Amino acid sequence: MAFSETAIQSLQKTLELLKTEQEEDRNQYKEKILKSPLNERKKLGITWYPIVIKDHYYGVGERLILEVERPGNHALENNFQFGSIASLFSNFHNEGIENPSIAGVVSSVRQNLLKITFFVDELPEWTSNGKLGLDLLFDETSYKEMDIALNKTIKARNNRLSHLRDVMLGEKEPDFRKINPVLNPSLNASQNRALNLVSSCQDLAIIHGPPGTGKTTTMIACIMETLLNEDQVLVCAPSNAAVDLVTESLAKKRDRGNKIGNPAKVSESLLQHTLDSKITNHPQFKQIKEFRKRAAEFRTMGSKYKRSFGKEERDQRRMIFDESRKLQIEAERIENFIIEDSITKARVITATLVGCANYVIRDRVFSTVFIDEAGQALEPANWIPITKAERVIMAGDHLQLPPTIKSNEAARMGLNITLMEKCMVLMGVSEMLKVQYRMNELIMNFPSKHFYEGCLEAHESVKNSTFSGQDGSPLPVVEFIDTAGCSFIEESDKDSQSLYNKEEANLLIKRLELFCEDVGDLNFTAGIITPYKAQINYLRELVGESEIIKSMSLSTNTVDGFQGQERDLICISLVRSNDLGEIGFLADTRRMNVAMTRAKKKLIVIGDSGTLARHWFYKSFLEYIDEIDAYKSAWEFMY
Repeated sequence: MAFSETAIQSLQKTLELLKTEQEEDRNQYKEKILKSPLNERKKLGITWYPIVIKDHYYGVGERLILEVERPGNHALENNFQFGSIASLFSNFHNEGIENPSIAGVVSSVRQNLLKITFFVDELPEWTSNGKLGLDLLFDETSYKEMDIALNKTIKARNNRLSHLRDVMLGEKEPDFRKINPVLNPSLNASQNRALNLVSSCQDLAIIHGPPGTGKTTTMIACIMETLLNEDQVLVCAPSNAAVDLVTESLAKKRDRGNKIGNPAKVSESLLQHTLDSKITNHPQFKQIKEFRKRAAEFRTMGSKYKRSFGKEERDQRRMIFDESRKLQIEAERIENFIIEDSITKARVITATLVGCANYVIRDRVFSTVFIDEAGQALEPANWIPITKAERVIMAGDHLQLPPTIKSNEAARMGLNITLMEKCMVLMGVSEMLKVQYRMNELIMNFPSKHFYEGCLEAHESVKNSTFSGQDGSPLPVVEFIDTAGCSFIEESDKDSQSLYNKEEANLLIKRLELFCEDVGDLNFTAGIITPYKAQINYLRELVGESEIIKSMSLSTNTVDGFQGQERDLICISLVRSNDLGEIGFLADTRRMNVAMTRAKKKLIVIGDSGTLARHWFYKSFLEYIDEIDAYKSAWEFMY
């Protein structure tokens, strides 16, 4: 067998699993959107109807932006997110138009308010008839680009891509060069080791960043160090939110990130750092607008000719349309010049993994490609930027949330294993950051022991951070409130099949209210995390009914929704309570790693020990709770 055939076979299997995932994703979309009645789609949060257009205007790149509102209950399910592809539709009977709709990109969502960007000059006339709604759409683009990247990597022979493929899939040894050690005074010892690893690697390096250890800070330092020797780097991540975080951090440095991709998927604070913004603010952009305006005028003029006319009129119309095309071509020539000029001058280009396939950098090769949050990305998505790389730097934590996979079969067959996980087994390519700057030591110790071999250290600035009661005495840092024996039984929502536990939710709200009374001053941040959307919906209703909690800075979301965030206080509702000891996807312990490590000063976990303790991880957690004397019974808060 040839040396690289095992790597190629591995990628061919991944390609087949990607097709399985795409088919399952498409089928789920069809079931939810195409086959479900309107009322059902509204309940599932994949359709907003009816909606009211609050405003419309033109944003960066002359994109049409619509602000819409969904009147009604704020506790309704919502699956629209920043960057989602959505379709504006009308249920009004439009003469001659069957099921009218136009697609756009969601640029912000806040409760029942949403902004969506369209790539049209103006809204169609049918939108003025009313009865408008929004449907979440299935987006094929990412699958297409992952397919292209995988095939390119499979076919690579005797070039840099084939070498990286063989290194990353374990068939060749990674290369390193000798360097003079670098000491960055703003970094700690493990962060500086990561910086030196990145500086010395010629193929691959991984910055393993557990929660709160300054992964982004370290990666930015590595980017800045790399730019001392290279003209330009590519920095990417799976999500727009992660890319925005890096772009924002780079914006504070002298070498600002230039984000490419859809401007509708960029937070408003970063619009100035997008390619579209650079084009709009370029001195020659006025020429583009003028050429396009004149081209449109010529098209309008040519369209006024009637069908029945002689040779002279036909020649005249042809000349008019030719002039329109020349003006349009000139506008495109100037725009391409501005794009090339902006991209060439940018020291750092940032994009999502799929965004790395954008035509403006499709044929570019980068000496170094940084991939942030690599542990959250499907393996096929990582290969998109790698096809443009001379060397690859990954940053992330494969022990936190994995990528979301729709197909159970594809996950079971290996698509749930990320490229970062595969690379972590390679000798000498990774450095773990060990000092965390977020959590009290008592919150840190359990995840450190079970996920990071007990290697995490709490920095002195956070080691003993906690809340104080109104009398000035420190409050307990960790609590587990046990609902065993209280008959708090989980239930299944008949529409979504998601689980909820009303009694446990009521208990959580009561405990949170008591905590607020103990502290007195509500000047702190808090979060409620629960794995199930039905529980989230019920908790949000309860939050809206509590005057003291409504006045807090509080977020309620899934584990996935809290990834990368932190709060002074975190309350976790585990929901599961049954006689069979079934805990569902709580068995993916990485979710609990993420949930627990969002807390800075206090962690409250509520659950049924009788159900949870049958799983080794939660049994161990309960033992830790006993060890630090953090156990409480739900009965203590019942009356």
